[in-house]
Amino acid sequence: MAKIILTQEVTGLGTPGDVVEVKDGYARNYLFPRGFALRWTRGGEAHVEAINAARAAKAHKTLEAAQEQAAALAKTPVRLEVKAGKEGRLFGTVRTEAVASAVEAAGLGSVDKRKVVLPGHIKTTGNYDVAVRLHDEVTATINLQVVAAK
Repeated sequence: MAKIILTQEVTGLGTPGDVVEVKDGYARNYLFPRGFALRWTRGGEAHVEAINAARAAKAHKTLEAAQEQAAALAKTPVRLEVKAGKEGRLFGTVRTEAVASAVEAAGLGSVDKRKVVLPGHIKTTGNYDVAVRLHDEVTATINLQVVAAK
């Protein structure tokens, strides 16, 4: 087991500044190459404190903004046009990048694609509820309307 410091949020593992233990291969082959984590050292405690201080300062500024954006996202449906066949089956699947782009195109602000949580694989047209983590304490639900492009 390897003890690491997370530098970015990893779903199911933690948020930046958390010190967690993971299997060596997961850290070596996935987290370290992508820049999601650093190896924990005794001197790393200062790094953890710096990450937590920056996150706390940013959180104070953005909580109110996140709540306002969540209210706007909840009441406005987001339309996403995708290539689809005759019976509404998509050529591929809806990706988080497409949802983030559709939210921005609808004039509802920018959303980080890594914070979009799809309800499984969306492979047909229709209405879906998609969750977006805007802040540690704020999660918005978007009514996503997947329609066939003409």
